[in-house]
Order: sequence, then C-alpha cells, then structure tokens
Amino acid sequence: MSVIYIMWLRQVKKYFRSRSRIIGSLGQPLLFLLAFGFGFGSIYKRAGAGNYMQFLAPGIVLMSVLFTAIFSGIDLIWDRQFGFLKETMVAPVSRLQIMFGKTLGGATVATVQGIIVFVMTLLVGFRPQNLYMLPAGLMVVFLVALLFTSLGIALASTMEDMQGFQLIINFLVMPTFFLSGALFPLEGAPKALDIVATLDPLTYGVDGLRYSFLYSATTFGMATDFTVLIVLTVALLGVGSYFFERIQA
Repeated sequence: MSVIYIMWLRQVKKYFRSRSRIIGSLGQPLLFLLAFGFGFGSIYKRAGAGNYMQFLAPGIVLMSVLFTAIFSGIDLIWDRQFGFLKETMVAPVSRLQIMFGKTLGGATVATVQGIIVFVMTLLVGFRPQNLYMLPAGLMVVFLVALLFTSLGIALASTMEDMQGFQLIINFLVMPTFFLSGALFPLEGAPKALDIVATLDPLTYGVDGLRYSFLYSATTFGMATDFTVLIVLTVALLGVGSYFFERIQA
C-alpha cells in the first residue's frame, strides 16, 4: 500500500473520528454568515449592490478552508512531540511521500470542511446561480486547500513549539482573509488596499469561487485565478518538501 495513501487516510480518519472538531470548526463560519450576512445585508442592499449573502457566502466557504488547511500543520508538530513522526521517519520510505500524503490528507479535510460550510450557506439563504459551474468551484476550493495546507506543513516543519506555530499562523491567517475581498468588493477600493489584495493568494480563490457560484463578472478572470493558484500551490509544495526533507524528528 502506498505511503502517500496511508498518510492521506490517517489524516482523513482523524478528522472524521473527532465529531467535536467538526462541529467546533463550523462555529466561526456560522458566526460570520449570521453577523455579517444579516447584520450588513440591509446596508449593502441600500447601497445598490444587491443581496449581501450572495456576495459573502463564497468568501466564508474559503475562510473555513483557509483555517482548516493551514492549521493542519499542528498535526505535524503534534506527531513530532509525541514520537509518531520519528517512527514514521525511520521507516524505509521516502520523506517526500510522507509529506505529500500529509498534505493531500490535510487538503482533503479542508475541502470537506468547505463543502459542509457550503451546505450551511444554502440553509441561510445563499443560492448558486449556475449549477454547471459547481465542479469548477470545487476545483477552486481544493486548490486553495492544497495551497494553504502546503504552507502550514512548510511552517510546521521549521518549528517545534505548537504555541509559537499558532501565533505565527494567526498573524498570517487573519490578514490573508480580511484582505482577500471576501467581505467587501475590491472594485473601488483604495489603491494601496488593491495592491495588497492582488498579492494575497486567497483573493484569487475568492474571485474564482464567486464567479463559479454566481457567474458574475470577475476581478481577474478565471484563467488568471486558476493560473495563480496552481503556480503558488506547486511552489509551496516545493518549499514544503524542502523543509520536510530537513526536519529533525
């Protein structure tokens, strides 16, 4: 049995066995949906921009994917502290296979989390405009999950302290989310904010998913969104592989 498959299966099983983890991870997306969706909905509508829940839902789906994916690095630090990683490393298998298995497992879990949150958005009033584009939306979700899982694994490979990892990740995650255009349109934003958003990888995921769900005009275009996500994912997989190869279990 392939090492990649074994590591992938371990990550997925760990997720589905922890019901409290699944339920707990839905709290923040639900809070954002209710607080922002209904709280600012009337203001957004009076501004002539339409239904805010339609605009907000794709961003909240990817917020859930972002948090779940990048925090998958904690599992690596946990395995390192409790000796499981050392047992894995001494096995006669490639470290790259171990890393890819963990990354795919974390990305799969984050994708499932995103699907669950998508179903939750339907319950609070979100309605996709083109069902034929849902496969493209699922591809965007998986690419974002793979990208940020790779980032989480890369960072975790250089750290041994779980609390330090959480501090750094929180420092990265919140700006990444808030500057991605998930909560507000990028059109008409100040030039400085527009430049920062363009440098934010999640911006392209939000743009692509919003187009897939709503079939509305995109800021960058689907081809650009997919190109940026694929290139960054490959690059971060390479960075993660480099650091994981040099990890001291």
